[in-house]
Amino acid sequence: MNYRTAVIGTGFIGPVHVEALRRAGVSVTGILGSSPAKSVATAESLHLPRAYQNLEEILADAEVDCVHITSPNQAHFSQATASLKAGKHVLCEKPLAMNATESAQLVSLAKQTGLAAGVNYNIRYYPLCIEAAERQRGGELGNIYHVQGSYVQDWLFHRSDFNWRVSAAKGGPLRAVADIGTHWLDLMQTIVGSKVQSVMADLQIVFPERDRPTGGVETFSSEIDALQTAASETVKIDTEDAGTILLRFECGARGCLHVSQVTAGRKNCLRFDIAGSKQSISWNSEQPNQLWAGRRDEPNESLIRDPALMHQRASDFSSYPAGHNEGFSDTFKQLFVDFYSSIGSDKTSYPTFADGHQEILLCEAILQSAKRESWVSVN
Repeated sequence: MNYRTAVIGTGFIGPVHVEALRRAGVSVTGILGSSPAKSVATAESLHLPRAYQNLEEILADAEVDCVHITSPNQAHFSQATASLKAGKHVLCEKPLAMNATESAQLVSLAKQTGLAAGVNYNIRYYPLCIEAAERQRGGELGNIYHVQGSYVQDWLFHRSDFNWRVSAAKGGPLRAVADIGTHWLDLMQTIVGSKVQSVMADLQIVFPERDRPTGGVETFSSEIDALQTAASETVKIDTEDAGTILLRFECGARGCLHVSQVTAGRKNCLRFDIAGSKQSISWNSEQPNQLWAGRRDEPNESLIRDPALMHQRASDFSSYPAGHNEGFSDTFKQLFVDFYSSIGSDKTSYPTFADGHQEILLCEAILQSAKRESWVSVN
């Protein structure tokens, strides 16, 4: 593809982008951390040619065609804006921005510049999730009656677990919903082929207070073992640990999502069941190479990921033959392949800034619904 990319962010997800970009055939020019020391340390550990000292260095680098933004949420808008104005394509982690006003501006700016502008909803790119979407698009599921599912984790299970995401000032007023629930919501709208029209939400703060380490150690860091013994201070929490959301889709389907970051034993589990007038389908990210299809008058089906047995688009985004499992890291690679191969083309199949804006509208409706304890229209 001959594109060259700089990555912003040295936390958990930044190196995931670097590894996936390399596998996708994209050259990584370097990485930018929150400090020069982090930039240098990460560039060295990932064997990257350059440790950028600030965003201005990336934007001035003529070798950089695209910028991948994996920094904390509050930085996304300014970094994406500056990158587009500098003539760089942008692939941004979700959420695209901190509010719908900012995300709408980014959608407009991306359109004005004509540059590729995507959001990393990587869950779409599990081959069997693509297969589910292709089955629905081909009419195999029939009219969708309802969808239900969950996205649950346990990385904030203890009061002593702490990360910048628990703060509304840094991560936004929604946490569990915005951090992981949006992946489920994006996936369901993609598979069903219909947007969520209105929501009814009930959000739950399990720990109104948490113990924040005074030394900077955070859950999901490489120093996690030190978290239990680190000196700490008590801070009030203003974002949800869990929530349940009722959904109404534009196509008439109904839905229900449960999201939690305090479900013991579930490290990263996304599940869905979609009920249609012809058949139902079910998938679980902990067993990503298996898709279940249910029928009333015929035998049920368990499809093990096999490029020879799937629809063409699902096969196209499946790199290995049957029996050779594909997982989380592969979804990043496949999204990046789709993103970079679409540059310069009139056809865009990757999740765009418009999709990112729609998810923020959805999150804002969910937050309003929880506060009002009533149904709220997304738009």
